[in-house]
Amino acid sequence: MSLRTYFLLFISGLILPFIIAQFQPVPGYLDSDYYFAGGLQLAKGNGFTEPYLWNYLDGVTSLPHPSHTYWMPLASIVSAFGMWVTGQATYASARLPFIVIAALVVPVTAALAYAFSKKRDLALISALLAIFSVYHAPFVGVTDNFSLFMLFGSMYFIVATKLLEDVSHDRYWFFLGLLAGLFSLSRSDGLLWLALTFLFLLWRVPRDAFSRFARDVLIKSLLVFLGFLVIMAPWYARNLKIFGTLMAPGGSRALWLENYDQTFTYPPEDLSMESFLVYGWNEIVSDRLWALGTNLQSGFAAHGGIILFPFIIAGAIYFRKNERVKLAITAWLILFFVMSFIFPFAGARGAFFHAGAALQPMWWTLAPLGLDEILRSLRKRNWGNDQTKVIFRSALVMVVMILTAFVVNLRLFALGWGEGEAEYPVVEAFLLEQGVRSDDIVIVRNAPGYYIGTQRSAISIPYGGEEAILAVAEQFNANYLVLESQAALPQIKDLLENQQDHEDFIFLGEVDGTHIFKINR
Repeated sequence: MSLRTYFLLFISGLILPFIIAQFQPVPGYLDSDYYFAGGLQLAKGNGFTEPYLWNYLDGVTSLPHPSHTYWMPLASIVSAFGMWVTGQATYASARLPFIVIAALVVPVTAALAYAFSKKRDLALISALLAIFSVYHAPFVGVTDNFSLFMLFGSMYFIVATKLLEDVSHDRYWFFLGLLAGLFSLSRSDGLLWLALTFLFLLWRVPRDAFSRFARDVLIKSLLVFLGFLVIMAPWYARNLKIFGTLMAPGGSRALWLENYDQTFTYPPEDLSMESFLVYGWNEIVSDRLWALGTNLQSGFAAHGGIILFPFIIAGAIYFRKNERVKLAITAWLILFFVMSFIFPFAGARGAFFHAGAALQPMWWTLAPLGLDEILRSLRKRNWGNDQTKVIFRSALVMVVMILTAFVVNLRLFALGWGEGEAEYPVVEAFLLEQGVRSDDIVIVRNAPGYYIGTQRSAISIPYGGEEAILAVAEQFNANYLVLESQAALPQIKDLLENQQDHEDFIFLGEVDGTHIFKINR
């Protein structure tokens, strides 16, 4: 396809994220809040530090503290880049690069589809599916990893195509290493793409004499690892300097969760292999079966786009011998296993949806191929013609557009966009009226969201009830509790219902359904 076609696809890809952005004045949810807040810190010259704390798993004991000890930094770096380019420390500036990246996904998906089928019409349909991405549409332009993962995923399979055409081009192994590094700098589960690259390498290296095979594997593995380290070495060096380990300590304790709310456990030492085993194998297995079912639904609805799912499956079956299809299915199965059995609570609560975004360009490539193969089979049975193919292709795109509009309306308007960010400035005004100092720390449901809305240091409500709240208040010198109704875990629900009956929490007032307490320390 021509460069002009790719450019027009890029322009087309800008339109929907730009329109949706007009109805998203705030990041909208914790992940996006966190990455934007990290970008703000970088744009202000504060480096990788945070005056807020969204969970306690890294074991930090004071503010400010090192940033990105649980989530990775690339989305924050991209956010900071947007603010640096515009010279404005605003959410509108931070999200600009993500809208551009979301638009880039469209022509790159078309390039992948064309490399796969060599058919311009099918590549254009894949590009339309990338524009109208159903469940992903509200998220591709926000300060999160969705568009980044889609771009890296499509580029990964394009590079893999080059290697399938000629495995001797060693520089492409280096490029795959770079992409694996970008995946890893975006999300912790991005490391799976490094493992996948080594598996792909073992598949592709010719098995001649053992000595030659071993030498080729060694050389290509070194190139992959070198590319990976070009991206990740600076971050690992930072972790070594601060924590004494390559990986920041926040993520490893997530292995021992008994429920999602324990992500906010304080003290973090309460999470251990011993506590996990005491939980009991019946509950452990039950939780993982629940996650498995939830992730299967996510695979059908979010990754499969509902209507596209049968055609993706058909495309995968018809092209099951294609190495790229094998690679994509292997990646999905690895992600599904990890997010169902290793990190079931994070996986079922959105990590599987997030991580699977890297494979969307392949699914958008396979869906029209699967539809065409089904129609070709029907034509062999004397049903349908070329006009039928056009009708079905058009109908598929139209249904996807309708589903995308429905999901966008549901997520932005019916459910509402935001997790307290719009209300927090009102709460902050109330605190200031009460004479609260600007350097006082508050405990709140969405600590990064509170910070970006008020510039006040905040820490998250810990799991464990009133005792845990008092413990973090003492440790972090926090004096106020901002308690929204949706933040009331069972252990602290009584605080909402009986505000005057708790001597450790002095009820100050209510603002738009948010209860505010002074902590009596």
